[in-house]
Amino acid sequence: MGLGDRSSSPSQDRHGWIDARRVDEFECVASVLLSILFAHLIGASNVSWAAFSGYMVMRGHAAESLLRGILRIVGTAAGAALGLVLTPLALGSLAVTAVLLAVIGGTTLYAALTGKRAYAWLFVGLTFVMILLDKTQHPDIALVNFARTRLLEVVAGTVACVLISTASTVTLRRIWPAERAAPAKRIGWTPRAVRHACQAGAALLILPVIGVYLHLPSLAQGAVAILAAMLVPVTSIGSSGFVPVSYRLLNRVIGCLCGAMLAAIILYVAQGNAPILILGTMLGVAAGRHLENGNGGMAYAGTQFVLAVLVTLVPDSYEDAHIGPGVERLLGTLIGMGLLEPVLLLWHLLAPGRREQGVRAKNEAGGV
Repeated sequence: MGLGDRSSSPSQDRHGWIDARRVDEFECVASVLLSILFAHLIGASNVSWAAFSGYMVMRGHAAESLLRGILRIVGTAAGAALGLVLTPLALGSLAVTAVLLAVIGGTTLYAALTGKRAYAWLFVGLTFVMILLDKTQHPDIALVNFARTRLLEVVAGTVACVLISTASTVTLRRIWPAERAAPAKRIGWTPRAVRHACQAGAALLILPVIGVYLHLPSLAQGAVAILAAMLVPVTSIGSSGFVPVSYRLLNRVIGCLCGAMLAAIILYVAQGNAPILILGTMLGVAAGRHLENGNGGMAYAGTQFVLAVLVTLVPDSYEDAHIGPGVERLLGTLIGMGLLEPVLLLWHLLAPGRREQGVRAKNEAGGV
C-alpha cells in the first residue's frame, strides 16, 4: 500500500520532512498504541492480535479504514462461526481435518481472489484454519472462548484504528491528503483463480498429515502463511503462480526474520521494562510502515516486519515478553513455504506457456 512521493508538494515544502507517507506512519503508531490500550481494557487474551488489527486496517482516509475494519470484523465473525460448527466434527479425525482445511481454505481463497470484498473472504479462511488447527494441536482450548476473544481483539483494534483515522482525516490529512485507493471490483469466474485456489487447497490438505507425522509445531501459522502468500492479483498468476508467490514467500520470510531480530535486541535491552518495550514497538511499527509504503518489491516484507515486532513486543503482560512468538511466526512461515513451494513448482514445470510470465508477476505481488 503505497502513498506515493509528495516531495514536490507545497505542503511538504512548508513543513520540512513531514509528508503524507510520514503522516501514515504516525497514524499506524497511534492506532497500534490505542489498540493495545483497548485490548487491555476489555481483558483480551491475545493483545498482539488487537495490535495487528490496529495496524492492518489503517488506510489514508477514515472511510477506507472503516470499510476495511468492517470487512475484517465480518470475515473474522464468519470464520469463527464456521470454526465453532465444523471443528467438533474434525476432532480425532486427521482425514476430516485435512479435507476441511483444503475445502474451506481453497474456497475462501478463490472468493478473495475474485470477489469484491476480498479482505473479508481472506479472514473467513484465516480465522477458520486458526481455530481448527489450534484446537487440533491444543485440545484443552475452550473453543467458544477462543473464537470470542479473537473477535473481540479484532473489534478493539478496528475501533482504535477508525478513531485515529477519523481524527487524522479531519486534521492532518487536510494538509497531507493520502491517495485514495481505486474501488474494488468483482472479477467473476476465472479458471486460473480456480487452479490457484486448488493448489492452495492441496498444500492445506498435506499440512495436518505432515504435521502429525513429523510432530511439527505452529501448524496454524503454516496455514495462515499458505493462504496469505497465495493472495496475489489474478493478473499476475498467468500459467503458473510459482513466480509471484515465491517472491511473496521470500519477502514474508525476510520480514519475519528481520522483525524478530529487532524484537530480540529490544527484548535484551528492555529486560522486561514496559516503557522500553513500548518505545521499541513504536520504532518497529514506524520503520516497517515506512518500508511498506515504499512501493517496491519489499513492501510485503515491511508488513511482515511489523507483525513480527508486534507478536513479540506486545505480550498479554510485559513481564512475560519473550522471543518465542516471533520465532513461532517465522517457523510457521517456513513450514507453509516448505509445503506450498513443491506444489507450485510441480505445476510450474508442467504448465504450458510458463515462459510467457515475466517480471510483471514479481512487481504485482503486493501486500495484504
